[in-house]
Amino acid sequence: MEGMPEDEIITEKERKQLLAALHTRLFWVGKEIPYMCDIRGKMCNLHSIVWDLLKKEELDDEDRQLINKCILYINEKAKEDELELATGHLTREEADKLFDETAGLLRTVMNLRDISKGTSKEKEKEFQETYSSERVAEARRWLNFLKQTGEVK
Repeated sequence: MEGMPEDEIITEKERKQLLAALHTRLFWVGKEIPYMCDIRGKMCNLHSIVWDLLKKEELDDEDRQLINKCILYINEKAKEDELELATGHLTREEADKLFDETAGLLRTVMNLRDISKGTSKEKEKEFQETYSSERVAEARRWLNFLKQTGEVK
């Protein structure tokens, strides 16, 4: 990073904003579970692991062990990333990329915990029900609008 213009280096204020954002309640909104991530020197497709676990009707002991191991290793990686974000000499682009990776890792941990507790399927069902009722309500509003404008009788 030598020879890098100083204005490309993340400022302390920007660094603090990114770190604070990681600790907000909805930090994970819009963040994807990483497809490939280096965990303990091994490239892992976290997205695939979570997806495979979500598709299972029931988890066995092996699945629960995998989840616990993944949570442990992913938390370690997230802490490493957060430390790098807090102390590293980073450009804005590097800091943003590291923030996104860390947020994705933390979201992965949240999803794995939900899967382990069995709440992920309940949350998905609740989301689908809400989504369906919202679509019906929106269709009714749209139909009422068309009736009011005279487009539909």
